[in-house]
Amino acid sequence: MSPNQHYLQFTDGTPFFWLGDTGWELFHRLNLTEANEYLSNRSLRGFNVIQAVILAEFDGLRKPNRNGDIPFYDLNPEKPNENYFLYVDSVIHLAKEKNLFMGLLPTWGDKVTQLWGEGPVVFNQSNAFNYGLFLGNRYKNEPNIIWILGGDRPAKNDSADWRPIWSAMAKGIKQGTNNNAIFSYHPWGGDYSTTQFMPDEKWLDVNMFQSGHGGGHDVPTWELVDRDRKILPIKPTLDGEPNYEDHPVNPWPTWNPANGYYDDYDVRKQCYRSVFAGACGVTYGHHSVWQFYSEREPVINFAKMYWQQAITRPGATQVGYLKKLMECRPMLNRIPDDNIIVSGQGTKEQHMVAFRAEDGSFGMVYLPIGKPITIDLSFIQQRQIHAWWFNPKNAAVIDIGKINRNKASQFTPPSNGIGNDWVLVLDEFNNTFSMP
Repeated sequence: MSPNQHYLQFTDGTPFFWLGDTGWELFHRLNLTEANEYLSNRSLRGFNVIQAVILAEFDGLRKPNRNGDIPFYDLNPEKPNENYFLYVDSVIHLAKEKNLFMGLLPTWGDKVTQLWGEGPVVFNQSNAFNYGLFLGNRYKNEPNIIWILGGDRPAKNDSADWRPIWSAMAKGIKQGTNNNAIFSYHPWGGDYSTTQFMPDEKWLDVNMFQSGHGGGHDVPTWELVDRDRKILPIKPTLDGEPNYEDHPVNPWPTWNPANGYYDDYDVRKQCYRSVFAGACGVTYGHHSVWQFYSEREPVINFAKMYWQQAITRPGATQVGYLKKLMECRPMLNRIPDDNIIVSGQGTKEQHMVAFRAEDGSFGMVYLPIGKPITIDLSFIQQRQIHAWWFNPKNAAVIDIGKINRNKASQFTPPSNGIGNDWVLVLDEFNNTFSMP
């Protein structure tokens, strides 16, 4: 963790910006050649975390993977099928070759907390610990694993508490890895977060929420980040599942086609605003990719293209631009601060989010729609400020140039209106962003 505990870094102090992709059914629905195609594509676009589930959501205990193997004998977590896990090993090694971390879910949540889905529930505290110990021992020497428990389920509700089972699984993994493991937890959607279910769990290192797909456009993900950042003990947080690209809008309990699909613009708005609000990164998702929809698989929830086409959709490339933008300036000392926006911030779909460096060396503002904005520039320490526009759609840069440090200055983006989102960068550095 970074010195302020809000961000991630390697042990040598190198910052780590979490840019995840959602590949839930990776181990279940792809063969190794297909997995290589998918992972190569994601590495090329700048992703560094792949979120995938060992025990998959859609009948993952009884329906064989592409090699014809099921994970357990007799639905028993203490009777693992070696052939199944040899394939998991191979995919993890492929990811490592491509400098990708696996955001590895030991199981989808319906195997602990069914509530809905196929299940079946097979875990209790005893076998959850043993399964975790098995996984920890198996992968203790793999450097590219981030453990994610949960899987779209609450850790507790008014009638039941499943935290002891998850804690037992985490304890097993920790013991198996000699305590060399980092953990998050993927909760269900809405305004729920790990900070509500398990604020005091010592095994939990990174808080997570999912703003999801059922709340319509412009769910205030920035508010969820702000809430998590205020919870003690301080931990990094991120949106582990914002609206997926090409996912139906509000499809539950039934979908009205008039609502349409989320597009790359929706993705950019949610990702930028959560990161600028102080998240340690973000996870992108495409509706056809997470399920690896193909001619072999039944369509889930109105997916409209096969995964091989979906991996080239614009949102997947554009979130890579976000990562590059964050990496072009120091990341670990940024402070969310909408107070630098004097006028023009807006609400809902127009809501802008800003942050500044703790040392006053730079700041950025995300504008979800193009319109004039007035900024208080007093946070910059230098008398002259370098200003530039960054286009999240294509990573193009428009240099504004040097401006004098006045308390308030107005900036007008190069294009206006809905669909024209921009980032305003203000700093004392002389260089602008450039793609490698």
